[in-house]
Amino acid sequence: MMVALLGATTLVLVAVAPWVLSAAAGGKNLKSPQKVEVDIIDDNFILRWNRSNESVGNVTFSFDYQKPGMDNWIKLSGCQNITSTKCNFSSLKLNVYEEIKLRIRAEKENTSSWYEVDSFTPFRKAQIGPPEVHLEAEDKAIVIHISPPGTKDGVMWALDGLSFTYSLVIWKNSSGVEERIENIYSRHKIYKLSPETTYCLKVKAALLTSWKIGVYSPVRCIKTTVENELPPPENIEVSVQNQNYVLKWDYAYANMTFQVQWLHAFLKRNPGNHLYKWKQIPDCENVKTTQCVFPQNVFQKGIYLLRIQASDGNNTSFWSEEIKFDTEIQAFLLPPVFNIRSLSDSFHIYIGAPKQSGNTPVIQDYPLIYEIIFWENTSNAERKIIEKKTDVTVPNLKPLTVYCVKARAHTMDEKLNKSSVFSDAVCEKTKPGNTSKIWLIVGICIALFALPFVIYAAKVFLRCINYVFFPSLKPSSNIDEYFSEQPLKNLLLSTSEEQIEKCFIIENISTIATVEETNQTDEDHKKYSSQTSQDSGNYSNEDESESKTSEELQQDFV
Repeated sequence: MMVALLGATTLVLVAVAPWVLSAAAGGKNLKSPQKVEVDIIDDNFILRWNRSNESVGNVTFSFDYQKPGMDNWIKLSGCQNITSTKCNFSSLKLNVYEEIKLRIRAEKENTSSWYEVDSFTPFRKAQIGPPEVHLEAEDKAIVIHISPPGTKDGVMWALDGLSFTYSLVIWKNSSGVEERIENIYSRHKIYKLSPETTYCLKVKAALLTSWKIGVYSPVRCIKTTVENELPPPENIEVSVQNQNYVLKWDYAYANMTFQVQWLHAFLKRNPGNHLYKWKQIPDCENVKTTQCVFPQNVFQKGIYLLRIQASDGNNTSFWSEEIKFDTEIQAFLLPPVFNIRSLSDSFHIYIGAPKQSGNTPVIQDYPLIYEIIFWENTSNAERKIIEKKTDVTVPNLKPLTVYCVKARAHTMDEKLNKSSVFSDAVCEKTKPGNTSKIWLIVGICIALFALPFVIYAAKVFLRCINYVFFPSLKPSSNIDEYFSEQPLKNLLLSTSEEQIEKCFIIENISTIATVEETNQTDEDHKKYSSQTSQDSGNYSNEDESESKTSEELQQDFV
C-alpha cells in the first residue's frame, strides 16, 4: 500500500511539474510594455502603449507616478490593472506647470520589470482642443459665439482663458470657396453676406504667447434670414472738433431716428453674451440727423466699439457694423504752451503741457515731438527745429533783435499720426551781445589807467592859470623887513599892489629917515638886500623905485 501511495504521489508531482514550469517560464518571459505615449488635450490626460507579449493573454497593466522631491512612487489613479492599452488619468489633481514621472509594468501571475516614461510637464505637453461654437443668423450677417477650449472648471487653461485668439474659415455651402478671418473676438459678427443663404464655418483657437495652435472645431452651418425692411446704417466715421467727438454715418432713407451705443472692446475677449453691457452715448439717443456730437470726456483713455441702429417708429434695423474707436488715435492734439528766456545770441524755450478751458493742463500719455519755427520780426525767412525734449535752445541769433516763435506737437507713433495746430506766435528781443560788454570793460580799464595822468595834467593847468591870472603878492625885502614887527603885516601882505603903492607914497618922515639910514649902510648891506630880494613882477620894480627915491632924498638932504 505504501508503494502504491508513493507511486500516486510521484504521478501527481509529475503531472503538476509541467504547469509550474510553464507558469514560471511565463513569468520570467513577461516583457515590459513599449512605446508609451502621453496625449494631453485641454484637461484630458490619456496614456497609450503597445503590448510586448501579444501571445500571452490575461495580462494587465499598471502605472505609478512620482512628483519632484518625492522618493516613493504612487499608484496612478485610473491606470491600475488595465486590460486595454489605453487609460485616462484626468481625475488626478496635478500642478500642470510641474514636472512629473511615470512608469508602467505588465502583470499576470508575475510582473514584468518597470518601464519608465520620460518626465514631462503637462502644460508644455498639452494641446489646444477645439472651441465650442454657437451661431445666430441675421439677414446679411452671422453672429458667432465662441467658448474657449477646455472645461469650465479645467485647470490647464485657467490662467490663459482671456489670452486665446481665434481664427475661422467660412464658405457658402453651395460652393467650396473659403474665406479666412484671423484674430477675432470670442463674439464676432460677419457682415456683408447674402440673405437666405447657407454658410458653413469652423473655428480654431491659439495661444500665441505659448506658441500653441489648436485644432478646428466641427463644421457648423446656418442659413441667413430674409432681408430686413430697414438696412443698418453704413460708413460710420468719428472725427474731433473743438474738444468734441463728431460721429457721422450714411443712411438710405430720410425721416429716421437713430441711437448710438458703445462697449469696452476688451469685453469681447470674455466669453459669454454682452448684449446687456452696451451703453447709450449721451446726446446720441433718438437723433434725427445722420450725425451726433458728444464731449471727449465721455470716454476715458481706451479702445471702444460703437454701433448704430435706425428706426422709423414701426420697424427697426439690425445694428450696424461695429467700428473700433481708439481715444488715442482720435484724440485732438492741442498746441503746446511754452516760455522763452532771452539771451544775447539764443533763446531758451521751455515747453509745457497744453491747457484746457479752466486753465487745467491736458494729460497726454503718448510721446510727442515738437516742431519749432522762428524768424526775425522784420523778415519772413523762417527756420525750423525738431526736438523731442521740452527744453530747447535756439542758437545763432543776433543781439538786440526781435524774433518770433511758434510751435506745434506731433505724435511719435506713426500709427497715431497726429499733429496739433501751431501755437500763437510769441515775440521776444535778444539781449545785448558780448561785444558791448567787452568794450565797456575796456573803456573802464582805460579810464582807470588814464586817471592819474588826467589828475596830473589838471594840476599843471591850474598852476599855469594861477601863475598868469592870480600871481603871488609878496612885498619887497625892504618893506617886508620894515613891517616885520608891525601888527598890520598880515594886512599889508593881503592888500593889492595899488594899495601898497598908495601906502608907500604917504610914508612919514620917520619912515624916510629909516630908509635914509638904511641907505647909508655899506655896500655889503646893499648886496645883501639884492641877494635876498627874489620877488618878480611889481615887487621887483618896487625895489628899484625905492632905491632911486632913497638916493634922491639923500641928495636933497645933503
